[in-house]
Amino acid sequence: MKRLVILTGAGMSSESGIRTFRDSGGLWEEFDVEEVATPQAWAKNRDLVLRFYNERRRQLAECKPNDGHIGLAKLEKYFDVRIITQNIDDLHERAGSTNILHLHGELTKARSTSDPSLLYNIRYKDINPGDKCEKGSQLRPHIVWFGEEVPMMDDAVNITAEADIFVVIGSSLNVYPAAGLINYAPKKASLWLIDPMAVAVPVNRNVEVIKEKASKGIAILTELMFKQYGITK
Repeated sequence: MKRLVILTGAGMSSESGIRTFRDSGGLWEEFDVEEVATPQAWAKNRDLVLRFYNERRRQLAECKPNDGHIGLAKLEKYFDVRIITQNIDDLHERAGSTNILHLHGELTKARSTSDPSLLYNIRYKDINPGDKCEKGSQLRPHIVWFGEEVPMMDDAVNITAEADIFVVIGSSLNVYPAAGLINYAPKKASLWLIDPMAVAVPVNRNVEVIKEKASKGIAILTELMFKQYGITK
């Protein structure tokens, strides 16, 4: 079974109604990144940061996986699928995908400010000032903020290095270190990009581009891969 590794970005979830930071009308137009998504923001105004992510969590509870999420989950029947996502939502899980690595954290989890290994599944509940871990320190969103290390990056590199097929979906490839993952795909691997926008790809690699949104692009990719590998539904 071919190893299919997929890197998903904000464009993967935008069709589900998840507002993104970079699109027109996105969150960055209302909030400065320095105010809500950095360790300095947490130190300066903890209540604002908690409120921001509480609102994102409530929004997520109202969203559903789109056809793209569902399409990727169905591919597990035919490929060894590993999803590496830059997204902090749980839509891949809710669609049925089983092998998911969240590079930038998970909105549905909280963690201790004193011990990062203490994680709590909170689903769509708020984190409030005074909510503490078992060691007595304030809970914070389980999010990798700008300026923080990406602890799952080594795992993501190792997964990518074993890909037979590597696909980027809905990522601008501007946010590092995640954007550099494509460079770790084996030379023999087939590389694909699904995005309606123009995205800069490595000039030294042959990347097949499908200029569509995630749902339609994944349907097209599925048909092409089935044909290439002689797979029948």
